[in-house]
Amino acid sequence: MVEKSQYSVKKRLLALVVLVIFIFTLLCGRLFYIQLIEGTDLQARALDQWTRDVPLKAKRGAIIDCNGITLADTATQYTIYVRPTAVQNVEETAMAISRALGYSYEYILSKINKKGVSEITVAKQVSKDQMLMLKSSGATGIYYSQDIKRYYPYGDFMTQLLGFTNVDVVGQTGIEAYYDKYLQGVNGSILTQTDLIGRELDARQTYLPSLDGLNVVLTIDYYAQAIVEKAVKDAYSAYSAKSASCILMNASTGEIKAIAQSPSFDLNNVPRQDVVTLFSNMKATAVSNVYEPGSTFKILTAAIGMDAGAFNSQYSFFCPGYRIVDGDRIKCWRTIGHGSQVFAEGIYNSCNCMFIDIATSVGTDTMYNYFDKLGLQKATGIDIVGESHGLLIDRSKVKSVDIARMGFGQAIAITPIELLVAASTVINGGRLVTPYVMSRVEDSAGKPVVNNAKPEGDRVFSRSVCEELKGYLYGVVELGSGKKAGVPGYRIGGKTGTAQKYENGAIAAGKYVSSFLGFTSVGNEDYVALMIVDEPQGYLYYGSIVAAPYVGEIFKSIFAYLDISPYINIEERKSYVMPWLTDMSTSNATALLKSMGIPFEIEGEGRVVYQFPAAGVQCDDRTMAFIKLE
Repeated sequence: MVEKSQYSVKKRLLALVVLVIFIFTLLCGRLFYIQLIEGTDLQARALDQWTRDVPLKAKRGAIIDCNGITLADTATQYTIYVRPTAVQNVEETAMAISRALGYSYEYILSKINKKGVSEITVAKQVSKDQMLMLKSSGATGIYYSQDIKRYYPYGDFMTQLLGFTNVDVVGQTGIEAYYDKYLQGVNGSILTQTDLIGRELDARQTYLPSLDGLNVVLTIDYYAQAIVEKAVKDAYSAYSAKSASCILMNASTGEIKAIAQSPSFDLNNVPRQDVVTLFSNMKATAVSNVYEPGSTFKILTAAIGMDAGAFNSQYSFFCPGYRIVDGDRIKCWRTIGHGSQVFAEGIYNSCNCMFIDIATSVGTDTMYNYFDKLGLQKATGIDIVGESHGLLIDRSKVKSVDIARMGFGQAIAITPIELLVAASTVINGGRLVTPYVMSRVEDSAGKPVVNNAKPEGDRVFSRSVCEELKGYLYGVVELGSGKKAGVPGYRIGGKTGTAQKYENGAIAAGKYVSSFLGFTSVGNEDYVALMIVDEPQGYLYYGSIVAAPYVGEIFKSIFAYLDISPYINIEERKSYVMPWLTDMSTSNATALLKSMGIPFEIEGEGRVVYQFPAAGVQCDDRTMAFIKLE
């Protein structure tokens, strides 16, 4: 018989010890993993198996204007459940629900008696009074969950800016989406201990309260917004336009005071079933759409030319009605020309030829350097969903004819908010601003949680250039094409714009974008407004006639709202009766209008075939006449 060596026994004992230690380590590791890593999840699963929870939806934060007026709020509603296993008297419970909610007794009874169902949803969107009536009945087996419903007190008001939520009250568009992280709260629940088939084991309930969302306070002024909304709807309706929009901003701070757009829809009745209408009317076009700004862009060309020292303000520009650049004939809007004019007159006349000369004198590199400073190729950073940015020809590919057209607002596409921000650098003395609509976020007690004031931006133009140019822009309203934006007793400046639209690379016949960019002092602040009417119908499509009057109405109403007294002596307005111009020659018609001191817009060449206002209409010196020649 062979004896096992002592070495062999020790070897086996060592292997056994190692195996025991390995198994013990595995068990300890598994215990550690279950207790510390998966512990919370397993506890939640166990709680879910042995309890039933009734959700308590968190109240969504309100959206409020700068005056404390609520623009979007939340209503509390309830969902009623029945758990058949907890019902002690089926008839009594069915009768209580029938009386409180107005449902058929037989209908409720059949729902409660349904077999194989642990929980039944009886009704949704139940009011608090109905819920309390049902609760006081003493009927058993009835449970309640708290829901919320978003509503908008003013319906079709600030539609694109406020936006809307989905059925789960999560922001989808506008402020609702942009600041959803603040507006959303944390949901709670009511827990009841049950057995595996849903019967209550303990009548006591655990209440996990919801945490309400925060309130978002806007820079928007409800009263200014109402004024702008009316002007936009009036312009849209009066000219049967494709759309109309307006932005009103504090030029010094970037605070948006109002932004309106038409057509729109009632936020309490979002047209979710009509996808075409919904998609076409839910975007804030003032920040999402690009367009050729036309003559309103001349404000920037003038500022760039002055700041770059490209010309002397007393220099005489000659306009024969066109310029030839790179072999292309570029027409002035007045095809018969403006003749000789100094810089101020060229601004009042909105002469394309003068701005072609300024842009080409400044040159491509310098123009593009200023475009970069003005942020025309990037988003402004406004806190509205869907902002896009300008489209410019690549600098290396720009020809002289391109820069010439850019000088008067063609061959360049930017968003309305980009134009407004860039023009504000002139209005505020030369500094770029960041536009914004959220002033602060606060809790339900009004305590600020987030403040959103923007720092002062970089300087683009010298203050002296801005002050001189503003003087000329005041003259546009007092003496030039912007007269219909004037308000007696107040100083308003601005620039008209009329841009042809393009489709498939060619000019779209009869389609224009009419606009007016105006500004004025409101107390110690400068307000700037951009009114855009897209595709006005009929002969009247010039910005001086279509858009300018509505900016004047906006400022007039804001002066009254803020109790801003006139600071210029109001002289008696010169009145006249509009003369008969139809069938007159160009020279005779224009000579007559000039002799009467009537500012006018003119289109075409030949004899007058249409005039506005009609002959015999009583007018004053703010009236802008329009004559069409063929």
